[in-house]
Amino acid sequence: MPMRQLDDVTPDEACAHPNWVMGRKISVDSATMMNKGLEVIEAHWLFNIAPHQIEVVIHPESVIHSLVEYVDGSVLAQLGNPDMRTPIAYALGYPERIGAGVEFLDLAGIGALHFERPDLERFPCVRLAYAALAAGGTAPTALNAANEIAVAQFLAGSLRFRQIPALIEDVLALESVRPVTSLEDVLAADRSARERAERWLRDSAVRQPAKTLRELAGP
Repeated sequence: MPMRQLDDVTPDEACAHPNWVMGRKISVDSATMMNKGLEVIEAHWLFNIAPHQIEVVIHPESVIHSLVEYVDGSVLAQLGNPDMRTPIAYALGYPERIGAGVEFLDLAGIGALHFERPDLERFPCVRLAYAALAAGGTAPTALNAANEIAVAQFLAGSLRFRQIPALIEDVLALESVRPVTSLEDVLAADRSARERAERWLRDSAVRQPAKTLRELAGP
C-alpha cells in the first residue's frame, strides 16, 4: 500500500493478515511490525544476544519462523506452516513434540521463499524497539505500555494507523529511563508510560518527540 494511504487504514484492514489467524491486538502489532520489535527485545534477554546480532527480515510466505546464524557461516532455520497450534502444542508438550493437527509443510507446493529487509520509514516501530532496547532500563517497558494504549485506541477507531508509532515515539522520548532493580520498577514504569500515553491522546495537537531516537539510544 502506498505510504500516503496508510493514514486511512482501518482496524479491519490492519487485522486481515494474509497468512496468520490471530487476535486483533497482535494482528495490529504484525501490521506495524511492533511484534517483531518486541521479539528482538525478547531474543536479547532470552538468549543473551547483543542487539546488533539480531536482524528482522520480512518473509511473505510466513513459513520460516526463525533462523540462527553460526560463526562458520551456516544457518539453521525453523520452518512450519503458519498456524498458532504449532507453538501452543510445543509449549504444552515440552520437551516432547506432540500432534497439533497442523498440516505438514509442502515445500514443493510452496515453490519459492522470499525475503526482504523492512523499510523503517514504513515500519518505524521496529526502529523504536531497537532504540528502547539500546536505552535499556525501563525504556522497553514504556515501549510496550505505550503500544498497548495506542493499539487499543486504534482498534476503537480514535487513533489513525500512523499515529500508533507517533504516540509511542513521544512517550519514549518524554519518559525518564530508570534502572530496573525490582518488579516494582517495571510496574511503576508501565503505569507512568500509560498515563503519559493517555495525556498524549487528550492533546489535540500531535507533538514532535522531545528527543531524537539517536539521543534516546545513547552512544
